[in-house]
Amino acid sequence: MKRRAAMLAGVLCTGMSMYSQSAPVDSVKTVNLDEVQIISTRATSKTPVAFTDVDKEQIRKQNFGLDIPFLLTSTPSVLTTSDAGAGIGYTSIRVRGTDATRINITANGIPMNDAESHSIFWVNTPDMASSLEDMQIQRGAGTSTNGAGAFGASINMRTQGISSKPYAEVSGSYGSFNTHKETLKVGTGILNNHWAFDARISNISTDGYRDRATADMTSYFLQGGYYGESTSIKFITFGGNEETYHAWDGISKDDLKNNRKYNPNGKIEDANGNVIGFYDNQIDKYKQTHYQLLLDHTFTPAWKLNVALHYTDGDGYYEEYKNTRKLIEYGLEPFTVDGKTIKKVDLVRRKSVESGFGGGIFSLNYTNERLQAAIGGGINYYENDHYGNVIWIKNYIGNLAPDHEYYRNTGKKTDGNIYAKANYELGNGFNLYADLQYRHINYKINGNNDKWDDTKEPEHLQRLDIDEKFSFFNPKAGIFWQINPNHSAYASFSVAQKEPTRNNYTDGLFTELPKAEKLFDYELGYTYRNSRFTAGVNLYYMDYTDQLVLNGKVNEIGEAMAENVKDSYRMGIELTAGAKLLEWLRWDVNATWSKNRIKNYTAYYSTWDSNWNEYDQTAVAMGTTPIAFSPSFMAGSLFSFDYKGWGATFQSQYVSRQYLDNTGNEVNSIDPYFVNNLHVGYTFKLKGFKSINVGATVYNLFNEKYETNGYSASSATYDPESETTTINHNPMYYPMAGTNILCNVTLRF
Repeated sequence: MKRRAAMLAGVLCTGMSMYSQSAPVDSVKTVNLDEVQIISTRATSKTPVAFTDVDKEQIRKQNFGLDIPFLLTSTPSVLTTSDAGAGIGYTSIRVRGTDATRINITANGIPMNDAESHSIFWVNTPDMASSLEDMQIQRGAGTSTNGAGAFGASINMRTQGISSKPYAEVSGSYGSFNTHKETLKVGTGILNNHWAFDARISNISTDGYRDRATADMTSYFLQGGYYGESTSIKFITFGGNEETYHAWDGISKDDLKNNRKYNPNGKIEDANGNVIGFYDNQIDKYKQTHYQLLLDHTFTPAWKLNVALHYTDGDGYYEEYKNTRKLIEYGLEPFTVDGKTIKKVDLVRRKSVESGFGGGIFSLNYTNERLQAAIGGGINYYENDHYGNVIWIKNYIGNLAPDHEYYRNTGKKTDGNIYAKANYELGNGFNLYADLQYRHINYKINGNNDKWDDTKEPEHLQRLDIDEKFSFFNPKAGIFWQINPNHSAYASFSVAQKEPTRNNYTDGLFTELPKAEKLFDYELGYTYRNSRFTAGVNLYYMDYTDQLVLNGKVNEIGEAMAENVKDSYRMGIELTAGAKLLEWLRWDVNATWSKNRIKNYTAYYSTWDSNWNEYDQTAVAMGTTPIAFSPSFMAGSLFSFDYKGWGATFQSQYVSRQYLDNTGNEVNSIDPYFVNNLHVGYTFKLKGFKSINVGATVYNLFNEKYETNGYSASSATYDPESETTTINHNPMYYPMAGTNILCNVTLRF
């Protein structure tokens, strides 16, 4: 069902430029008064938090097909994953070891994380990077923001601003795995001194590195605005359609050695469990549309108001072939063939979601020579219908209604917050910072889940009757000291609290509800900078109560599962440095050493008897153990060359061992890896063009065989004769692509 719409014919090859930071200066870019900006949640150069800005030019230099997480790999403490292995489709990001459900992501101050899962699925907003003005990554608890609390980082995205002059841009990419991207952007510039309009359409498609791991995505971005001397208003809509073949399951160590590209999703088995083929329509298909109305009003030079209304509409499904499933679990009766009762059978099911998310945010900002202050907040409502249908059953004898529905439930969530923050200049280079937030959540889930509950008689689908309320007070405070023009330092303390995700409720134990988690975040930083050299160090200690950590298990669609641990912490040191070695050569590096531990951890293993019937749970006290997916060391390097239109970058990343669960067992771990990417490009001008850029990027230059994600899949077997229990480990991995290339051309008018 590939569309492969060639939106722009005759596009040449060129490559992606890994972004180079001119200097890791942590400051917000100058803002035009006539542009709509929602910036109260952003850190400034004198805010005592650890953050990095990525500007429009840095994004442009590397935006030729890969998802946004892979555009951020050169920033401190960032790890990326890709189910398909090539950075397109289902990708994710971790910061300081925390997963995407604990990274707050906003666009123009509006929450982008799904209100229930707390994740952002970048596949639903393909090529959003082409419509961004900049991004800011705050590590740790960060400043107060809208949406779910930040437990590892915040990513604040700002969509593109207005252009004073008309423009057009055509770009295209082509490379390994039949990967191609086509983008067309146009803008009117300022019309009648007040109006401006911009548009973008994009297509991205790939066969993926792994077998059948295809992705076909289209997207758009439209904005129009009125810009006055004191009032500006902008309407934005953007969205995407995606169709991806599942690559949600990992592969074994044997497959890593013998068949790294193997994808077990969609397999069709015979009666003996042998794979005889793969289901063609094992796909995920989703459409998501965003609407934003942004208002900016300046009362006086000191007082400014930002207001935004938003709505996001989403619907889609995923379809999958399931081998030998119990009919009763799908609300269907066993049937008889030749006197034999058939209770298990192959079938195809489709799980669907329909969601709506809307609300409003605001901030009232005050600025004078010594004080920056803001009062803001927002209220949002979310509703999501989940339901499943059986659309085909092998050799079924009986009455099967078309699209037989076997479960349905509805999630509803109201989320409101209000905050007040101030940054006051005391004098002698000292600034005091305070940030107080109150957040209230009401979350309900009602209906039947898709999980079968065999803990009660009679057995039935898990019944969901969740009605949870949370009230969080999150104070933050800190001090910034500009010692002299070259030296600065800061210290801060923050409290962050966060409610569980939907999966924490539906994929955990039937008899036990997950708890909210709490974080005390301590940060201490120092920066030195001059015209040719910049260096910084940040120390952090993140002390958690009831942290929800990944336990190495995944649910049926490959989503990582988590559990509360009473007492845990993350502590580390982040180093950054950048040097302008020559006028045309720059070197930027970063490194993170960390210690991530759970105190008094107990691991639970599903235990099976000799007939492979689930027998019990085996508890093993482990003592103090490392937190899963939290490497103790990672480092990045970026050489940037720029001379007379020629540009080149050489980017490297090293990541130490990561554990797939919380036991610290090396059997269940991801080996360390060291990956290098090389880009070479050339920019020139021809009559009728503002510029033409061509180039190529070679990813994984030295063909490193590595993995960035996986799960432990550990279990236990019980022998009643010897009364002994044996722990069995079967780690599964998501392999990344070997050496591959992506070429690109960009024409600007």
